[in-house]
Amino acid sequence: MKPLRIAVIGGGHLGRIHARLLADTPGVQLVAVADPVLRSREEAAAAARTEPVADYRELFDRIDAAVIATPTATHRDVALDCIERGIHVLVEKPIASTTLEGEELVATARRRGVVLQVGHVERFNPAWKPLAGEIGRPRFIESLRCGPYTFRSTDVSVVLDLMVHDVDLVLSLVSSPVERIDAIGHAVIGPHEDLANARLQFADGTVANLSASRVSYEAERWMRVFSTAGFASIDFNKRTSTLVNVSPRLSEPGFDAAALPPEAKNLFKERLFADVLPMRRLPTVDGNAIAEELLDFAASIREGRDPRVTGEQGLAALAVCETINDQIARQNAREAAVRTLAHPAIIPPAERRAAG
Repeated sequence: MKPLRIAVIGGGHLGRIHARLLADTPGVQLVAVADPVLRSREEAAAAARTEPVADYRELFDRIDAAVIATPTATHRDVALDCIERGIHVLVEKPIASTTLEGEELVATARRRGVVLQVGHVERFNPAWKPLAGEIGRPRFIESLRCGPYTFRSTDVSVVLDLMVHDVDLVLSLVSSPVERIDAIGHAVIGPHEDLANARLQFADGTVANLSASRVSYEAERWMRVFSTAGFASIDFNKRTSTLVNVSPRLSEPGFDAAALPPEAKNLFKERLFADVLPMRRLPTVDGNAIAEELLDFAASIREGRDPRVTGEQGLAALAVCETINDQIARQNAREAAVRTLAHPAIIPPAERRAAG
């Protein structure tokens, strides 16, 4: 079988990981790493045993596909350049800077008949894969994704940097449109928000409460899902997941735990987590999520099928995140207005005289 010719565009942290993994991926030929910064492209290419290239456009006649790991602001231009030439694209999350840009990428990929995959890598996390089909219909979801300040992805808010992963996971679970979003956020170090909380309410009544921070002392990545089937807990860092199933006994007509006789109540309490709310740790197969993502990308090209995370799904996550950022901006503007009214001394004297 002819190898799939792939280039990595972007020689930063994620680009180097992609290049190193692609160099060892069966059925794939890593053609080059492209980056305008000399040191970045040479170091990334050397580690992956491939060719460094300054301008990715030099590679158009030599590749079938590209992995784009450039800053978010460049996603639209770089991906569009590739897609227009019939080159399949895996673009790191978020798909683009704005939904308008994302819509353009999705529409162009559809018109050109190429694969457009978005790098929502948590879909490939060993802790997520066995759980996704067993959660049932979610009713309440909460998540926390935080870690120390890394100086990466600071061109966007923490919503597009970290929270977007959990937004994508939530949208993959809830088959109902988002009806309302409330959000708050705060910039600590740079011009963009470094911590944020968002509450998503769906048309079917499901609620998701998502928190993200890139100024945390410790790295945590977890999600809890309360559903019609029970309760699920996922630790993305430890790559473990547990599921608590609700016994059918609780939904039997006429069953009332409070009405049980004393001896039966004691037995019920003793056997609660064995018979009524049994917990089990789901088996996981250890693996590299990014490597699995790249394999899915290559397979979707060869088999002519959709990747696990399509451009449309990446666009849906971006649209929610864009609304979250808009809500944060409005909330911050309201708070600034309240502070101004509460402290008239900061209003210029001329305006105070006019108001009086």
